[in-house]
Amino acid sequence: MEFVRPGEVRTRSFDVKEPDEGEVVVDASLSVVSSGTEKLVYRGDVPDTEADAPGVGELTYPTRYGYSVVGEVVKTCGETGLSSGDRVHAMHPHQSRFTVPADVVRGVPEGTTDEEAVHLPNTETAVSFVMDGSPTVGERVAVFGQGVVGLLTTAVLSSFPIEVVTFDPVEERRRRSDRMGADASHHPDEVETVRPDDGYDLVYEVSGSTDALTDAVTVAGYDGRVIVGSWYGTGGSPVETGGGFHGQDITVSDSQVSEIAPELRGRWSKQRRIEVSWDFVGEAEGLITDRFGIGEPDTAYEAVGSGALCAVFEYE
Repeated sequence: MEFVRPGEVRTRSFDVKEPDEGEVVVDASLSVVSSGTEKLVYRGDVPDTEADAPGVGELTYPTRYGYSVVGEVVKTCGETGLSSGDRVHAMHPHQSRFTVPADVVRGVPEGTTDEEAVHLPNTETAVSFVMDGSPTVGERVAVFGQGVVGLLTTAVLSSFPIEVVTFDPVEERRRRSDRMGADASHHPDEVETVRPDDGYDLVYEVSGSTDALTDAVTVAGYDGRVIVGSWYGTGGSPVETGGGFHGQDITVSDSQVSEIAPELRGRWSKQRRIEVSWDFVGEAEGLITDRFGIGEPDTAYEAVGSGALCAVFEYE
């Protein structure tokens, strides 16, 4: 599947090379469409200075994008530690068959479905957000945005002894948020009426909206922390920092899953965080709302653009 230019996508054939030493060939069963970064690629809203994709490199049209495929190993070469028939996850664009180094795929744990495993990157992102926010026992935490990553962030946060309140304009997402463990879920229009008198201790912005980032900063209490998980592409805009912002001593930090935070690198690695993320992928059960064949890219991206929670491509 290939992005031809902003707003235009097509299905095309790619040659799949025979595996070299240490490589495997994977037949895909399922790949998830990102409603965040991938939607920006589809719209052409990716800044040139930050354009890069797993398995592809620099994003210049025509290009491919996608970062989560589940499939089955069908061929190996040399010592790979994998066998034909093994189920694996790969960070790779949407493609029915591909050849990759064995060390870039991860075996899917026994008992984990493809529908759960395909959310490994989103789950790792949620785990990373929570680690970067360092919630403390008894804190009040707000999460803006209940898309797939927001819902998974809520699920991970709800495993802590803290109060979790979420905000999203879509009623169905608020209902899902309740099921994910939120103590309460509200429309963003209610933010001022439900805000604690002394604000939230920790706030996450994962909606992709800079308006929500302004709200996140506004509802943080004195010495509060705001974790920015969204990537706004070329659509970023100034955030309101007037009023009492400076007197509140609020800390606004980015969170990016590609790295381990510097203060955690002494004991944490990507592999250790992945192992924790596998423990949470079961929370993704039921998040897939729309399924498409790889020959239906236009319909799939129209659905994502219209607000579908989670779309996937299925492969025969």
